[in-house]
Amino acid sequence: MLSLPPGVRVFVATTPLDMRGSFDAMAGRVRRLGLEPTDGSLYLFYSRRRTLVAVLYFDGTGWCLFRKRLEVGTFQLPEVPDGVDRLAVDGRVLASILDGIDLRAPCRRWYGREHARAS
Repeated sequence: MLSLPPGVRVFVATTPLDMRGSFDAMAGRVRRLGLEPTDGSLYLFYSRRRTLVAVLYFDGTGWCLFRKRLEVGTFQLPEVPDGVDRLAVDGRVLASILDGIDLRAPCRRWYGREHARAS
């Protein structure tokens, strides 16, 4: 369960990001979106295949980075209107994205694993 302080702002970049970049590359991407990366907001980026997401945050003393990779499936993002380069979402939507919930059809996607049979 993700717990965020009340009033924290969350922004989702709507175009994929090369996840090999550094903290500074992600902060530069935030600035190109017209936002200030050191304002205490959370910034979510996703890879081209949407199997990896990164959340960038500046806590006042340094950069924090949270990454999550799905073993099966892809991260589902909110509907993006044409011509929009970022979306503002709340903490519940961020938690839903990170939990693998499809925001278009709200249900958790569970992936079963095949267990090795004991001989």
